[in-house]
Amino acid sequence: MDARARARDFCERYGLGAPVLEAPMAGACPPELAAEVVAAGGMGAAGVVNDPPETIASWARRFRDLAGDAPFQLNLWVPDPPAESGDERAVAAFLDRLGGRATDTAGAGPEYAAQQQAVLDARPTVASSIMGLFDEAFVTALHDAGVAWFACATTLDEALAAQRAGADAVVAQGIEAGGHRGTADPGLATRTGVGTFALVPALADALSIPVVAAGGVADGRALAAALTLGASAVQIGTTLLRTPEAGVDDGWAASLDGLPPERPVLTRAYTGRPARAVPTGYVRAWDDPHAPDPAPYPQQRRLVARYRAGEPGAVDRVNHWAGQAAGRATADPAREVVARMWREAGALLP
Repeated sequence: MDARARARDFCERYGLGAPVLEAPMAGACPPELAAEVVAAGGMGAAGVVNDPPETIASWARRFRDLAGDAPFQLNLWVPDPPAESGDERAVAAFLDRLGGRATDTAGAGPEYAAQQQAVLDARPTVASSIMGLFDEAFVTALHDAGVAWFACATTLDEALAAQRAGADAVVAQGIEAGGHRGTADPGLATRTGVGTFALVPALADALSIPVVAAGGVADGRALAAALTLGASAVQIGTTLLRTPEAGVDDGWAASLDGLPPERPVLTRAYTGRPARAVPTGYVRAWDDPHAPDPAPYPQQRRLVARYRAGEPGAVDRVNHWAGQAAGRATADPAREVVARMWREAGALLP
């Protein structure tokens, strides 16, 4: 099947006018952004890892108020297996040295089972997983409700496991992608680094389900390349962060402007999980030879949240996530960004 036919089949299956999915970025996916993406024919999204059930329900209601029955995706993190406890005292002391002062207002976060039920109740077009695979009972419940399951994979082995577990599509996340690495095993996340345009054809050749390319896709050239290599669609995140609808922190948005591809770095400084971000002063501080190792997820995330809630000092108020194609992001409206990508790709595809 050629690239156009593959994209057309995917779009028909999920009610799209363009094979472009908004990446479900926690904290940077307001319903207004998702509605603008679908207005250009794409699929909207929200990352709900930090959201309690009532927030998930509220997001879905607001999205439907704006976009009717347009397609959208809700993304959940699969909880990490128990890890050895990190040295929280050493991390807290280091954060103190950065000029901060913590409060005790940061809680443990929402309960995963309650989030699963909230996603089911919201009835999205797609429920997607990252950091692992959904359990069999949840997959069955999703399919019974008419909800598709897209699984993030950073390796061929992960993709094959997702297909065996009943995934309807695999999101092939390359090392170029901004934000968290979706590798299931936390210990492998920094040691596994396959690029999007090596990963996509490997998965497309091995799988019988669609592949969605994620990482380094910021314009029509990359979209056309991903489809040519076997993807059925792409998922874009960083390229939407400068749009007015994203509403992200001004400093974060400004840091993406013209950012060279070699600048974003993998860091555990924000959450304990490896993620690609702008090398802010806070991020660079963790490279000091006297800095401790960040605590594992979710300990590091909770510690950083407590400093943000108090006096953060040099701690960034927000995570400055950025993929390697961040410098090609524009400040145009999201609807225009998505429409332009698909228009440019169409001119390149045979």
